[in-house]
Amino acid sequence: MKELRWGLIGASDIAATRMVPAMRRLGHDVTAVFSSSGERAAAYAMRHEIPHSTSELELLLARDDVEAVYISTTNQLHHPQTLAAAAAGKHILCEKPVALSLADAWSMVRAAEASGVTLAVDHHLPGAATHREIRRLVAAGAVGRPLAVRVFHAKKLPDHLQGWRLRDPQAGAGVILDITCHDASVTNAVLGQPLEAAAIAVAQGPWDTTAEDAVMTAIRYEGEVLAQTHDAFTVAHAETGLEVHGTDGSIMANEVMTQDPVGTVMLRDASGMREIEISDRPDLYDVTLDAFTRAIRGDGEPIAGGVEGTHALALALAVLEAARSGRTVPVVTTPPEAS
Repeated sequence: MKELRWGLIGASDIAATRMVPAMRRLGHDVTAVFSSSGERAAAYAMRHEIPHSTSELELLLARDDVEAVYISTTNQLHHPQTLAAAAAGKHILCEKPVALSLADAWSMVRAAEASGVTLAVDHHLPGAATHREIRRLVAAGAVGRPLAVRVFHAKKLPDHLQGWRLRDPQAGAGVILDITCHDASVTNAVLGQPLEAAAIAVAQGPWDTTAEDAVMTAIRYEGEVLAQTHDAFTVAHAETGLEVHGTDGSIMANEVMTQDPVGTVMLRDASGMREIEISDRPDLYDVTLDAFTRAIRGDGEPIAGGVEGTHALALALAVLEAARSGRTVPVVTTPPEAS
């Protein structure tokens, strides 16, 4: 398969630590990087051996040696930068959340469709071997009719990330848009349509914050299935996990809400408890990039396309409104023209 030539929109930590290594493992080229600071862009390019840098987005998008862009700027910039990339005919892999409003997210989906480019959102978790196996088990009836899901996704926010995620509401700060939207990409893929959400969120960390840094939710899915999540920036020593409980069995998966290809999947039913063997565990970002590349070539779909990314945002926004209002909030996943 022909490799892609990438431009980075955002000189970010995740691009440096996860995406650029994955691109290079798959034989892709990283040809240019954009940052609003020319000095930062140049230093980043030198540090990561990227040939070109710029502080002018239009110059990166005009390059013939950029076929696709990876957008990892702060959240409020995803919408205008995606529209610009689509207009330039570049394929787009955008960090989550895809946008800060459903109107913006749907306009990004429409812009990509109109330009004939592929739009995907970097929800890496559904591509993990553990999550693919969980979905296979549920679809095969291993737990019977699903009744409930529980997600444990409470970790300590690393020191080097304790900036805008805590203090910049205009950029989409807070644990809900940072982590709950990842949960949504997983639970939506297992259960289907979320209908409504209730939530309580607090600020409990040892820092100055203007946003929620811990939240617990209760979500109702179609078929009267309930989901429960705990997301936090404040818990230093907990494992992550996902449970799926049904009429005929339960799946308990430990340490699977992570960026790394790790974790165990256990199935308990009338015959007892057993571990589900998962022998092939590729890097989650390799899986994301491979699916994205294949989608561009007409061979399958991204792990999370623009629509799936928008549905994850819809649930996160409902949780955010529920937490701030004290009400149960409907989850709106239909595009505006279909409302």
